[in-house]
Amino acid sequence: MPHFDYEAIVQKALRGAVQESLTEVQNNGFTGSHHFYITFQTNRADVQMPDFLREKHPEEITIVLQHQFWDLKVTETGFSVNLSFNDKHETLIVPYTAIISFLDPSVKFGLQFVPDDVPLLSDNTEDSPDVKTINEVPSATTGGDNVITMDTFRKK
Repeated sequence: MPHFDYEAIVQKALRGAVQESLTEVQNNGFTGSHHFYITFQTNRADVQMPDFLREKHPEEITIVLQHQFWDLKVTETGFSVNLSFNDKHETLIVPYTAIISFLDPSVKFGLQFVPDDVPLLSDNTEDSPDVKTINEVPSATTGGDNVITMDTFRKK
């Protein structure tokens, strides 16, 4: 009898919440004081961003979507957005599976994720295995901390 991979099911559902939130902003903009802090892995082969930014943030970066962002495009597998770095607009393409955390501090809402185990960028790409499709969800059997907690983001 097959076992349910509840960790994968929950991760997929939570990523769906991020997708739905970003889609709402894409279609209608932010309302009230809502804004997002999105932290994602930068050292993954499936994250597209300028080299200078990856060099400055080799493992992860937190971006803020609030007042100054352009061309937010939300897809089934991730999102792209233009942000200003050094007075120049740069495009970032981020799969949902690269997201580490998603916060809307205006309503004290936050999610933490277990990022997919995909190949990281390296100097020797010939030794790297093929990149998984960004639709795959991590397995609960891979070990590590599989607990998703909101306590980190709540005021005590």
